[in-house]
Amino acid sequence: MPPSDEMIRACEGCALFEGIDKGDLPALLGCLGARERSFRKDDFVLRADTETRRFGLVACGVVIMQKEDAWGNRSVVGTAAEGDTFAESFACAARPLLVSVVAQTDCTILFLDAGRLLKTCSSACAFHTRLIENLVADVAGKNVALNGKLGHLAQRTTREKVLSYLDAQSRRAGSARFDIPLDRQQLADYLCVNRSALSAELSHMREEGIIAYRRNRFELLGARPTGQRPGRVP
Repeated sequence: MPPSDEMIRACEGCALFEGIDKGDLPALLGCLGARERSFRKDDFVLRADTETRRFGLVACGVVIMQKEDAWGNRSVVGTAAEGDTFAESFACAARPLLVSVVAQTDCTILFLDAGRLLKTCSSACAFHTRLIENLVADVAGKNVALNGKLGHLAQRTTREKVLSYLDAQSRRAGSARFDIPLDRQQLADYLCVNRSALSAELSHMREEGIIAYRRNRFELLGARPTGQRPGRVP
């Protein structure tokens, strides 16, 4: 079955396929044994402690990567939205997953065969060198992001962890106003703090004029990388 238009659009926005012509994508996806699957919100896309030789590309929706211990405590490791890939390191290494991947919303996922990506196919297509280069760059970028999370967690107080995270999100957006991809519980899990303590600290910082926020939209007051003036977050 040829890839859908939704799949092609997702691939066009994916770092893995950077520098590859749109017209080559259908043949490339066939070469990688692409399989499309749909999931409902809260479905497990991949489970921890299982092996997979396929990694995912989010065509639409959002998934979260989470880790649970034997007592049911959950830590959010990261998220993947449209055009993002996940589980590529585990698929390439053929190692059991250390995290579970769960659908945060209804989503469509394109699964790609890591073995086919790493080995030159019988057709010796010209995509593979570029694909491998893109894969290495993408994995390296995710390692940088993981180091960033470790920097947030290294902060001693809940306030310092939250401000470290918000500062990183602001820098990524290039604006004092930005949206974050996590709800309150997920943010608490990501920063390894109590949700009630997180909510209380956010309220205190708003009262002190440090931040403004409404749901998942935040503004850092007094920290305006693009020269924007502070005000109520619309």
